[in-house]
Amino acid sequence: MPDPGSRPNPRNRRPAGLAVRIALATTAVAALAVLLTGTIFAGLVGGAADDEARRALGRQADVVVALYDRPNATADLRAGVTRTIAAQRVTFVRVAPDGRPTARQGPGGGRGLELPADVLARVAAGAEVGTAHTVGGRRVIVVGRPLAHGGAIALVQPASESRELAGAVLRRLGIALVCGLAAATVAGAVLARRLARPLRRLADAAHQLAAGRRDIRVGTGGPRGPAEVADVGAALDGLAAALAVSEDRQRRFLLSVSHELRTPLTAVQGFAEALADGVTEPADTAGTGRIILGEARRLDRLVTDLLDLARLGADDFRVDLAPVDLGALVAGAVEVWRPRCTAAGVELRVELPDGPVPVVTDPVRFRQIVDGLAENALRVVPAGAPIVMALGGGPQGAVVPQGVVVPPEAVFEVRDGGPGLTADDLAVAFDRSALFERYRGRRPVSTGVGLALVAGLARRLGGEPFAGHAPEGGAVFGIRLPPG
Repeated sequence: MPDPGSRPNPRNRRPAGLAVRIALATTAVAALAVLLTGTIFAGLVGGAADDEARRALGRQADVVVALYDRPNATADLRAGVTRTIAAQRVTFVRVAPDGRPTARQGPGGGRGLELPADVLARVAAGAEVGTAHTVGGRRVIVVGRPLAHGGAIALVQPASESRELAGAVLRRLGIALVCGLAAATVAGAVLARRLARPLRRLADAAHQLAAGRRDIRVGTGGPRGPAEVADVGAALDGLAAALAVSEDRQRRFLLSVSHELRTPLTAVQGFAEALADGVTEPADTAGTGRIILGEARRLDRLVTDLLDLARLGADDFRVDLAPVDLGALVAGAVEVWRPRCTAAGVELRVELPDGPVPVVTDPVRFRQIVDGLAENALRVVPAGAPIVMALGGGPQGAVVPQGVVVPPEAVFEVRDGGPGLTADDLAVAFDRSALFERYRGRRPVSTGVGLALVAGLARRLGGEPFAGHAPEGGAVFGIRLPPG
């Protein structure tokens, strides 16, 4: 029982799905875009508001200067103008020719508003000023204009006044950005679901495939999505088809092997029962024993081939390479196979070079190859037809002193005068049970275990198997090995 106080291992938690990640990613991107847009536009709107406030104050300052410079302007007219400006929360400052402020009028009487000395000096010197300064802890906009008869005027307005309009614009912009963020979040969630849906269907199909179903197809009429998803679907379909073909071949191979095993087992069982029941005559006991022994050896050879075929790809499959003479190995195999061929009414021919054929290989595994090819040929060749065991070099073989054949490659082949094979048959001749399925019940044919084992052993020895048409009218099977 798990400890109630124990915490779950974070590694065992299921990671977030693709839809969640895409939705989070799109929302994060949209939020970043909103933040950047708001920051940039806030600065632009604030700067535009300050510029507009300077232009507006400049126009007001031009009007005041025009009234002050009129010859018939009375003191009451000038006072009315300054009051009108002050009512707009703008401070009016009169500047003497020496740069001293002589009068202030505006909110609070203009108290606490000390203009920078450089601004007063520039205005008194006759320069037009339009700038923003921090005065008394407040940011203000200052516009100054010189008067024709000496001195100058300055209009001062808090920057907060100009930012009211900017604030309204920014509030509207903020509402629009928030709405855009919400729309982007919804669109990201919808997009994420649409992108993840075909992947979930592919995952479901993969789970059904792992559960044993082989009729799953998603490439046609299946999940629609990006090209990458379609590629995964096509690959999954190919995997399902390959598994179906592989399992079908495995079933047929097992059927063929079981048939091959049943034949000698039936013979052994039948003759053993005859011996046990006392049906066999004493004079026939020795022959019956030889038959049982032969069938038992046939069973042993088939089981050994099956085990070797299953272990070919394993790391512990033993191959002992050593310098050997293939001519001597083939000559030894001929002595074993000649009596068997004679008993079957088949002529065994041998083609060997005059000198040794040195190679570096495993003599036991090479003898397995020779026996496998001979067994395959003897099974399909009718009585009276020949079997040829031939050993030689490649097309550019050379003979050095002492009569040693040093070929660019050593070639061993077994030709027969049997029914032969078509070009399509040759393409799959070394596949397990391929020929057995094609010709079962129509002509003598092996299970394909021997030829598959020959191909595997040849490759493990560094060679290559081959198949073709024999001049004797049947098929030729052989291997090429690198020279020693």
